[in-house]
Amino acid sequence: MFKPHVTVACIVHAEGQFLVVEETINGKALWNQPAGHLEADETLVEAAARELWEETGITAQPQHFIRLHQWIAPDNTPFLRFLFSIELTRMCATEPHDNDIDCCRWVSADAILNAPNLRSPLVAESIRCWQNGQRYPLAIIGEFNWPFTEGVK
Repeated sequence: MFKPHVTVACIVHAEGQFLVVEETINGKALWNQPAGHLEADETLVEAAARELWEETGITAQPQHFIRLHQWIAPDNTPFLRFLFSIELTRMCATEPHDNDIDCCRWVSADAILNAPNLRSPLVAESIRCWQNGQRYPLAIIGEFNWPFTEGVK
């Protein structure tokens, strides 16, 4: 049975800049969107908000669904990556709570699209999707009869 990793990521935009998280992998500082794995007891939107807080210290809810990417990483790990967007009124300070994150940076789309230090090509592709205006309501990926939601019983 095929069992891809399910991950979530957030494009965070404010004042013409995008938020990236920087983490050191194999001695190299790499950029990514705030992102991580879906946990067993959470919805995709909850996972995106949790990862955002863990990696940046920002408390915000995804506002739109952008795209689902099915991807196979260079090490042959399969992924399903759910991409969300969050529009903030202003750039804000960050405080990562995840020890794997070195820092967060507000950078331009061009800086991301031309960066030699992206964690994966999905980081730039995500910006291109955002720039192309892809925005869908969160209800497009709604949970059904979710056991952790009040009133299901």
